Formats: sequence, structure tokens, C-alpha cells
Amino acid sequence: MQATAAEIAQPRFWLSVLEVVWINILLSGDNAVVIALACRGLPPRERMWGMIIGAGFASALLIAFTGLISVLLTVPYLKLLGAMLLLWIAVKLLMPQAHDAEGTPEAAEDLWRAVRIVVIADIVMSLDNVLAVAAVAKGQYVLLACGLAVSIPMVIAGSALILALLERLPVLVWGGAAILGWVAGDVFAGDPIVLRLFSDFSPGTVDLTAQIAGTLFVIGFGYMWRRAKAPAESEV
Repeated sequence: MQATAAEIAQPRFWLSVLEVVWINILLSGDNAVVIALACRGLPPRERMWGMIIGAGFASALLIAFTGLISVLLTVPYLKLLGAMLLLWIAVKLLMPQAHDAEGTPEAAEDLWRAVRIVVIADIVMSLDNVLAVAAVAKGQYVLLACGLAVSIPMVIAGSALILALLERLPVLVWGGAAILGWVAGDVFAGDPIVLRLFSDFSPGTVDLTAQIAGTLFVIGFGYMWRRAKAPAESEV
């Protein structure tokens, strides 16, 4: 359903846009974390483009997929696959980031690698979130696009703030990866297959257990991988 010119001129339309912006900001904290983690190894100019392009592509795809999200969430194993992908991304982001010179082919390659990570992670993490946004939009893609477009700069600003904190306190990288592990557990627990397998337990218990397991997996596996990589890099 498309908004007409008369509807766009109504205060109710813009109130709904503000609702979409507010909901998206509230639900995008983990998106800002993954953007900051993925872009922290880029030179300054590529870093800003990574945040802008990554957030923009992810929002554009979410608008395109809004009509399919409610159906996709019922597909068995889809959220399991998304959770495993998110765990892998979280562990990868714990690895030391190389800093290539600005404007070099290596820096450009790193930029698009960061964009891919941001887009994939944002889509996986936003599967449930977009339902709340779509409920306000009520099928009006113009409203949805306006709301997400306005909220993109705010998400990027949040990412820039987190990035500044990561540079001052590198240990916070582990906290960011732990958040992604927690979100991966939440995605895992929402898969129809998991809900069916653990139907004898309360959904809250299953959700919390999966979130804790996801966090511990990312921190534990990331720590072991970094330790295994360190001797190999010192020999080069």
C-alpha cells in the first residue's frame, strides 16, 4: 500500500514517521556496535564510507524485505543459520584489524569487506526488529523509507561514538563481540525448530540459556583463536 500525496501532507503521517524513527533507534543499538566493530580497522575516510554505505544498504534491503519478513521468520532453520552466521561474524571481529594506507587498493578491499559484514549482520539482527517497524508503517513503503532514512544518520552517529570508545579502550571490543554473541543466542532461540524441540521449557528460560551460550561461545572461541594466531604471526 502506497501513501498518497494527501496522506503525506497529514500530521498523522509524520507522527508515524517519528514512531518508525524512534522504534528503529531503540532497536538498533546492536547494529551500531557491529558497524563500529566492522569499520574499526579502516583508514578514517574509508571508515566513514563503511558506516554510511553499510547502514544504507542494510536499511534498503530491510525495506525491500519487509513484506517477506513475517513469512521468513516461520521458515525452519533460517534463524538457526542466521545465528551461526552472526556467531562467526562476532568471532571474526575479535581478530586484530590490519590498518592499510588510505586510498590504497587494500583499503578499498577492506572497505567492501566491512560493508558486507555490516549488511549481513544487520539483516540477521533486524529480522524481528523490522516487524515492530512494519507494524507502525502498515504497509506504507514511503513512510517506512522516510523513517529508516531519517534514523540512518543517528545509527551512524552512534556507531562513530562507539568507534571512538573502542579506539580509546580496545578491551571494549570484547564487550561488543559479547553483545553480538548474546543477539545470536536470541536469534537461535527464536527458530521454529528450537521452539518445538524445547517446548517443555519456558521460552524465557530457553532464550536466556541460548543468549548466555552465544556470549560464552564468542568470548571463549575468540580467545582461543587469538591465542592460536599469535604464535603463527610472530614466526612470520
